[in-house]
Amino acid sequence: MPKTTGDTAMSASAGSISASTIFDRRRAVILAGGSGTRLWPLSRSTMPKQLLALTSERTLLQETAARLLPAVLARHITTVTHMDHRFEVMGQLHELDPVLADGVLTEPVARNTLPAVAWAVARIAVDEPDAVVGVFPSDHRIADLEAFRHAWSAAEQAADAGGLTLLGVTPTGPATGFGYIQTGAPVLPGVRAVARFVEKPDAETAAGFLQEGGYLWNVGVFVFRADRFLDLLAVYQPELTAAVLDWAQRGAAPEPRCYAALPDLSVDCGVLEPAAGTALVVPVDLGWSDLGSWEALYQERPKDEAGNVAHGAVLPVETRDSLLWSNDGTLVASYGVTGLAVVQTRDATLVCPRQRLSELKALVGRVRETRRELTEAHVTVARPWGSYTTLESGHRYKLKRIVVNPGCKLSLQMHHHRSEHWVVIAGTARVINGDEEMFLEENQSTYVPATRIHRLENPGRIPLQIIEIQTGPYLEEDDILRFEDIYGRLPPLPAAAG
Repeated sequence: MPKTTGDTAMSASAGSISASTIFDRRRAVILAGGSGTRLWPLSRSTMPKQLLALTSERTLLQETAARLLPAVLARHITTVTHMDHRFEVMGQLHELDPVLADGVLTEPVARNTLPAVAWAVARIAVDEPDAVVGVFPSDHRIADLEAFRHAWSAAEQAADAGGLTLLGVTPTGPATGFGYIQTGAPVLPGVRAVARFVEKPDAETAAGFLQEGGYLWNVGVFVFRADRFLDLLAVYQPELTAAVLDWAQRGAAPEPRCYAALPDLSVDCGVLEPAAGTALVVPVDLGWSDLGSWEALYQERPKDEAGNVAHGAVLPVETRDSLLWSNDGTLVASYGVTGLAVVQTRDATLVCPRQRLSELKALVGRVRETRRELTEAHVTVARPWGSYTTLESGHRYKLKRIVVNPGCKLSLQMHHHRSEHWVVIAGTARVINGDEEMFLEENQSTYVPATRIHRLENPGRIPLQIIEIQTGPYLEEDDILRFEDIYGRLPPLPAAAG
């Protein structure tokens, strides 16, 4: 493996490495973790922005994978996500290419980007130590695909010669929410050395960077050889390196307590900044946005002649420069307002002046204190077998609409505190209710008392829909004991005694 000290091992012949030579060794890692709520009430902990369709009919995760697929084989794409998002991520990727869903790695505990990247790269390096790996966030917008692919190719040329290479975009303003890269001398055509990294400067410093020139935004895209990255990781994070290599070589998933003990560091802080002498950057204009706020989304979306962004069932009258977003078909009508943001979901509505959208963190914190469920999940929640929608809830009762996809089934389970009454409204249900097995069709029903083992399955060719009426003293989702589950959600077995 390359040495880990000194300047980047860059040769004059690096630029002659052909893209076709790299293609066979090209690998991509998509980072699909994170649970930000800066796009609340649309974004929730269980449905963060990468899983939302914000700029097209596809979600941001799907847009990211689609950008990569023309240049890298689906089986060479690894996606890392948190266990809470695993099934939604797999389902969305499956819609693009079923092979993509097979490449999902699940973090048992939320960490920063370094453990996720290290684990994925270690897995890749087991089979292809000289793979040229690109790491891509899943929640950004890139408008200029030609520029993106050209910059990616240039970064690969530099990475294959030993550099840790980033993509950097020209700042469009003195933003304080991004890291900055100061560029150094040219190294290869379109590639420059990194003079230094600056983490999220204050407004005055950022304005000075723009005036001085030579600074780029760090957009979180990295390209490197797998062996080169692991060599550097071993120098700066030896314990992390040992852990991920052990999991990769055994083909094992990390235990939650072991993963939680890993350093909560970004790739930048954990490797790139300590090894700054090896870092390179490709300056490029991508038409890039991190879509990190409603204001950022307003700037990216097309507008009507009055400067309004309108999504869904909205009716702006004498309204200017506003963001109106309806996510559930309910009409949002505005009259005589300017510079307003109104975002409506089924269970929450945000009203805020556009110029104060950057302050939403404080509001979401207040919502979390008083109505935590409104920051965690939508009324419709995706599951590996389908989805459920909470229609109404009150003291000791809850009504849901459950949709089970054809050929899918829920786990064999039991609840300690709640009873359930199921009424089929579409499709055919195969039900295990204690010792009894039955088939239910439209308008037929069954009752499942608390502590009885049961299972719901859709053996048909159309989605099964049922209305579930829950009653009991405790109705939360954690009142469930699974005995069989085809989706791997069983609790770990207790350690053997003696």
